[in-house]
Amino acid sequence: MGKQIELLLREHVENLGRCGEIVSVRPGYASNFLLPKKLAVFATIENRRVIARRAARIDAEEEVQRQALAGTAEAINNLTVTTLQKADYGGHLYGSVNAAQVVELCAAAGVGVQESKVRLPQPIKEVGTHEVPIHLFAGLIATVTVVVESENPPPPPPKPKPDESADSEDGSKASDEGARSPSGDADDDAQAEG
Repeated sequence: MGKQIELLLREHVENLGRCGEIVSVRPGYASNFLLPKKLAVFATIENRRVIARRAARIDAEEEVQRQALAGTAEAINNLTVTTLQKADYGGHLYGSVNAAQVVELCAAAGVGVQESKVRLPQPIKEVGTHEVPIHLFAGLIATVTVVVESENPPPPPPKPKPDESADSEDGSKASDEGARSPSGDADDDAQAEG
């Protein structure tokens, strides 16, 4: 593995750490990404003191944003939107419902959501009820319920088959009678001769 160096993060870096944390990274990652973008600095005593104040300020700002978005999160969690889509009789959509359509449905219901915040792993391709996560803020995820219905009419009920039991009874009776008649005629002929 190679030698690691310790850096102090100036910003939150996804999959690495939060502002104020000391992280160990490879020298190439530090010199090519973290240091040039000013996402991290060397972990000196002076930098630790400065970044500690910065981290406290960022945490306070995030808490204010989180509280401001709590109402939006509650509105989204209580929101159910419905869309009509063309689908086959098996419930498979001919198209799909994507993140942009979820945003439009939410906007029509009076809740504003950014498309980049919709965490839809893949477009919805089935009729039914789907839970779609909305990433509002770090650690604050709300879920909107999307109901996808088919705009096609339901399939026609299967046609009742003709009552085969009555036909078969009549047919069997007729065949039984037909079977008896020739043999009955033969018996009658034999009696007439004898």
